[in-house]
Amino acid sequence: MATSAPPRSQAKPAPCCKDWYYTRTLRADKSWEYVTELAAIHHDPVVISRSEHGISRANISRNALKVLYRLNKAGYAAYLVGGGVRDLSLGREPKDFDVATDARPEQVKQLFRNCRLIGRRFRLAHVYFGCEIIEVATFRALQEAGEAGEQARVLEDGRLLRDNVFGTIEEDALRRDFTVNALYYHIADFTLVDYVGGMADLRRGVLRLIGDAEVRYREDPVRMLRAVRFAVKLGFRMHPETAGAIPRMAHLLGHIPPARLFDETLKLFATGMGLEAFECLRHYGLFGYLFPATEAVLLDDEFGAALGFLAGALANTDRRVAEGKSVTPAFLFAALLWPSIAQRLTAAEPHAAGSIQEIHKAASEVLQDQARCVTIPKRFSMPMREIWSLQPRFERRTGKRALRLLSHPRFRAAYDFLLLRAEAGEVEAELARWWTQLQLTSGEQRTEMAGRRRRSGNRRGRHKGSDTV
Repeated sequence: MATSAPPRSQAKPAPCCKDWYYTRTLRADKSWEYVTELAAIHHDPVVISRSEHGISRANISRNALKVLYRLNKAGYAAYLVGGGVRDLSLGREPKDFDVATDARPEQVKQLFRNCRLIGRRFRLAHVYFGCEIIEVATFRALQEAGEAGEQARVLEDGRLLRDNVFGTIEEDALRRDFTVNALYYHIADFTLVDYVGGMADLRRGVLRLIGDAEVRYREDPVRMLRAVRFAVKLGFRMHPETAGAIPRMAHLLGHIPPARLFDETLKLFATGMGLEAFECLRHYGLFGYLFPATEAVLLDDEFGAALGFLAGALANTDRRVAEGKSVTPAFLFAALLWPSIAQRLTAAEPHAAGSIQEIHKAASEVLQDQARCVTIPKRFSMPMREIWSLQPRFERRTGKRALRLLSHPRFRAAYDFLLLRAEAGEVEAELARWWTQLQLTSGEQRTEMAGRRRRSGNRRGRHKGSDTV
């Protein structure tokens, strides 16, 4: 269906037809610019009967079922929605279960004593069952709702800052980001309700934004990161319009609070598909807005050493996730920022390279610059500094110094980091093998191994006041 360009005006537009809704943008002079957007072509939903989809209540959390049944019994519409429905439809085990309803947050709270209301931007109800939290969201509207909407739905420069206008299930579906996340499992009759063609996209393996891609990315630029994460996680291909807008809109990530981007970055790299996510982020021009210093090194990486190191680190992280092992954010971010640290150390004066002062200086500069893009909490940045600072100490393999390093609290993480550097050709493989062998020995054999290197060299004491690591 052909459509004209969205009309713009300074005055609030008259109520528009059901195919259109308007948003407003706060100008620099504090006045509002109203922009009317084509929401979607409304049509009757596709209702998929229980016999035609593969979702069984046996695979749904008992606590989620409790919430759904209680809402339904109280006379409210109750649907399982989002990633839980998507993953169940794909035969995967959902990470969590979200519920959508026409009950207002305060009404949900009245039904559940174990409920807390959270959020300012999105008002949500969290129902607690021990360690499990079932998130309950009220259907949200597309268009403003009178004076209440004036206060409840606010956009600034096209970004959605607050959105508490309640609406219908159809409007709620059109508000969601991707079609595959807009499937609704109805607890009343166990059907799947699809307003946006999500099931067809799911079966074709296509990730598609709902609505105009540029408008949706401008509303919330983090959707670009989510697009990459879901495409990689699900093994889906992005729809051309969804993918094509990303390079043009990537700069909008600079408007997102750095603390929020830390959480999104962690989801990208620490869930088992980090290497693919890294490659996808660089393909669409997003990685440089998350790690600009690292991207600068990669662009000037003539022999591919930095790229090889990062690829090895992310592949190693993915293997650990696949094996059910823990992944520490400190190690992951230490690897992502190491190319910039290494570049600074290489550029330092020869007598200063490897000194405590030079390591700390490089770490402080890199972390300070990084905080403008992605804020790394101190509980992770401190271990990162230790991992970096221990690297030069692996070069000292004589006497008690080597044995003391074995007992350092960060030795294991720093040693794993050394192995990655050796695999990338950044340090001699023999160095990594020596430290591996030292850990396999014990007692007198270990002491002899460290002492043998000491006897083979000159016995020169360390000068007082030396600042080398």
